[in-house]
Amino acid sequence: MSFSISELLENKQDQQFNLYHQYLNHQLLNVLKTLGFNKKYVRAENQYLFDSEGLRYLDLLSGYGVFSFGRNHPQIIKAVKETLDLGLANMVQFDAPLLAACLAEKLAQFLPPELNKFFFCNSGTEAIEGAIKFARAATKRPKMLSCDSAFHGLTTGSLALNGSEIFKKDFYPLLAAETVPFNDLEALEAALKTKQFSCFVLEPIQGKTVKIPDPDYLPQASALCQKYNTLFIIDEVQTGVGRTGKFLASQHWPEAQADIITLSKALSGGLVPVGVIAMKPWIFEKIYRNMEHAVIHSCTFGRNDLAMTAALATLDVLESEDMMTQAAIKGKKLLSLLREKLLPFEMVKEVRGLGMMIGIEFCPPKSLKLKAGWTLLEAANKGLFCQLIVIPLFRDFRLLTQVAGPNCHVVKLLPPITMSDSDIEETANAFQQVVAMAHNFPGAIWDLGKTLAKHSWAKT
Repeated sequence: MSFSISELLENKQDQQFNLYHQYLNHQLLNVLKTLGFNKKYVRAENQYLFDSEGLRYLDLLSGYGVFSFGRNHPQIIKAVKETLDLGLANMVQFDAPLLAACLAEKLAQFLPPELNKFFFCNSGTEAIEGAIKFARAATKRPKMLSCDSAFHGLTTGSLALNGSEIFKKDFYPLLAAETVPFNDLEALEAALKTKQFSCFVLEPIQGKTVKIPDPDYLPQASALCQKYNTLFIIDEVQTGVGRTGKFLASQHWPEAQADIITLSKALSGGLVPVGVIAMKPWIFEKIYRNMEHAVIHSCTFGRNDLAMTAALATLDVLESEDMMTQAAIKGKKLLSLLREKLLPFEMVKEVRGLGMMIGIEFCPPKSLKLKAGWTLLEAANKGLFCQLIVIPLFRDFRLLTQVAGPNCHVVKLLPPITMSDSDIEETANAFQQVVAMAHNFPGAIWDLGKTLAKHSWAKT
């Protein structure tokens, strides 16, 4: 009997959650069940997900930003299938694969001209890990610097750069690293002038808070890094490949000059994982300084033909469908509508964003009734209020969104650039209705809050 994925899925569909609980992350499954997110998705098309009951969901999470151009893009699928059919000599390892060279050539067209040496790997956190190694070797300094509330990945080196203690506390000791407040040039210079840091690693827009820097922050941070001989690493894993209306979010501040840039997520087309470290040649040459060091940093799957193909096809879609222009136009419309509909509410502090990366920040209410509900939730778990927005959006309007991070009062949207004008209207209207319900205390949403408050998220 021949092996069939479709038959396997059909035969095991009823066992999905039991198998996941038995063999995989049962605590994640518990969270999904508690929040009502335990759906069985059977199909995806562009910006939509479809569950086993035939219901359609608008995906405003897009796989943490992976599906910037929608799910199952036919042009990217076609390219990957073509590569499979060619029967290429993949991952010989002792070779110089043409597809990797072609992808490097193509990427160079989108990046600052001085960033023309590349290393391919499998993910964003692996790109950060490599960038750390390159920076430490190039500067001969062991310590690293990043920002409060930063998120750069969860492997050990990347973890040291994260600003949130919740991700780090169980895994010490980590690599030597310190943090400074985001958007604070005075604090940054105070740290850099000690001349002990190999690199300053920065998200141009913070993923866990959707904080956007002041106009002079990135250019001045770049200048300070040059002044104190510290490499400036810009983490574009979530913000890159057109999401903010430019290929790199940092290109909104063209005076900022990175020494290293990391990319991943959307570059994969959502089909084959790929990560990239782009750097100045002198840094590259510090690592690969002679033939003995030709494989001093390597990655088994990093240059594989399917990943290179998916990335090349993704860049072709970026250009042929003018995705960056779409991201700028649609993002501006969505941001404007959300501000119009949400800012009148007292618990909405700010609606901010750039392109198709938007954060809605909530704040404590002033009215006495709402204060009582907010205080109850905060006592149970800081940031729990945002679940009172995310859960009804999903349950009642079938919009998939996310709380931006732990202990955070921000709901984050990473919509696919391909969402339609009607999707934008639907999203803004749904948010308006849910936030209005959250301002009615007591009410059904606050009853949900009481239920959530009874669950101990930290219980072992």
